[in-house]
Amino acid sequence: MYTLKGEIKVIGETQNITDSFKKREFVVLDASGQYPQTIMFQAVQDRCDMLNAVKVGDMVEVVFFLRGREWTNPEGVVKYFNSLDAWKINPASEGSSAAPASAENAETFVAEGDDDLPF
Repeated sequence: MYTLKGEIKVIGETQNITDSFKKREFVVLDASGQYPQTIMFQAVQDRCDMLNAVKVGDMVEVVFFLRGREWTNPEGVVKYFNSLDAWKINPASEGSSAAPASAENAETFVAEGDDDLPF
């Protein structure tokens, strides 16, 4: 399991993919690094309802699983997909925003030749 703290930016509607499978996507802004990241998660099945307890703008901690799968398209080309499956969404506690460990570490990193590229 992994965790990420950030601000809820988008909460989608529940999508009924099949009669027996539903999902709900949401986006969290992780502003802890030099370049803010917008991370899309999905809640599946009964986990869709946990998004009813949060709203856009809330600071949360998402506990999630990283899932990966392989798929072969009709032309025989193999593709790989990842998903971040939310297991739990907790309100982020005060003072727990994800930030660099210390300003000293950040300055050292920049001094070592940070090229300001986001990739």
